[in-house]
Amino acid sequence: MKVGIMGCGSIANTLVRFKLEDKLNVDLTCFYDLNIDNATKLAKKVNAQVANSIEELIKNSELILECASQGAVRGSIPQILKSGTNVIIMSVGALLDTDFKANIESIAKENNSTIYLPTGAITGIDTVKAARLGEIESVSLITRKPPISLGQEIEGDTEKVLFEGKASEAVKEFPKNINVSSTLSLASGIDADVKIIADPKIENNTHEVHIKGTFGELVTITSNVSSPDNPKTSMLAAFSAASLLNKLSETIQVGS
Repeated sequence: MKVGIMGCGSIANTLVRFKLEDKLNVDLTCFYDLNIDNATKLAKKVNAQVANSIEELIKNSELILECASQGAVRGSIPQILKSGTNVIIMSVGALLDTDFKANIESIAKENNSTIYLPTGAITGIDTVKAARLGEIESVSLITRKPPISLGQEIEGDTEKVLFEGKASEAVKEFPKNINVSSTLSLASGIDADVKIIADPKIENNTHEVHIKGTFGELVTITSNVSSPDNPKTSMLAAFSAASLLNKLSETIQVGS
């Protein structure tokens, strides 16, 4: 499978490293970024092409993985889907705009293309999807990150609550920090309750999920190491993208 990459930051860097380590069983064939130097640097490592436009990226890809921004999703994903090209969206916060989500779903159906959303930096999404077949009563997420990951400077060890509300609002205020709340909301069908805390006492990005429903109760805690390229991104997010790419070509697939 020929995979194009839109956005050449920390996730793209990890995917290239996995390809060089023979951990990725797809071909990274084309890279696109508004900063062409970033795209060129990664493309050289895997003998790939550099696209100067979305049209060129589409031409050289069977599937495009977006790891750029919510703005890139809104600006480019409709065009990609209209071409019949499948997409993986990492900046899933854009899909909590219900009108936009409905629009790209319609475009995908009309053009026989598919939208994939990786599980990202939290665990238990397969269970959440299964639980939705019953009745889910409540969904909540508590995210704790070191202040630097949230662009904060805090003196001492006192934690600071930066946000408390619905996921649909959290992704607007923290578009690069809380994509996990979008994944959780989309999987459960409920606009999750979210609390975001800057905690000077921790080193890892931590996500605590609580779900109650007719299936019972689910509680998970994921403590993620930040990407060395970008403290706002968890390494597990990049891992989940690579895992999904590999899964698309596997004969035996585990999980929903």
